[in-house]
Amino acid sequence: MVSTDWKTDLRQRGYRLTPQRQLVLEAVDALEHATPDGILVEVRRTASGINISTVYRTLELLEELDLVSHAHLGHGAPTYHLADRHHHIHLVCRDCTSVIEADVEIAAEFTAKLRETFGFTTDMKHFAIFGSCAKCAAEATSEGSAAKS
Repeated sequence: MVSTDWKTDLRQRGYRLTPQRQLVLEAVDALEHATPDGILVEVRRTASGINISTVYRTLELLEELDLVSHAHLGHGAPTYHLADRHHHIHLVCRDCTSVIEADVEIAAEFTAKLRETFGFTTDMKHFAIFGSCAKCAAEATSEGSAAKS
């Protein structure tokens, strides 16, 4: 599915929607929080000749043009998602590696306190909080209870 918005956004900035750009945008859209390697695997389903440097260059351009955004959700490569999606905080489960998106408004009190106390304005779209998702926390609790028995 080709987004006419991508074509329009790129044209307005003097760029074309090349096949490589379209494939990378579609992969980012389909995969949501994908690393460049994951995007490459998805793109190669259609275009086997594309290499990782093309993916990195394309992601860099698309990020400069505010079409994609990245976040660091661990020690590895950054993950990418479409920038036009609402800004969100990433809740990353250390056990199962699932990522939950929470609206940035949930941290409004926290960011207001940072602004008030330190004069610091936050960029929450790159923010990740690590912990355990409800499922993994419940499993850990039940395993802990079983071990005590």
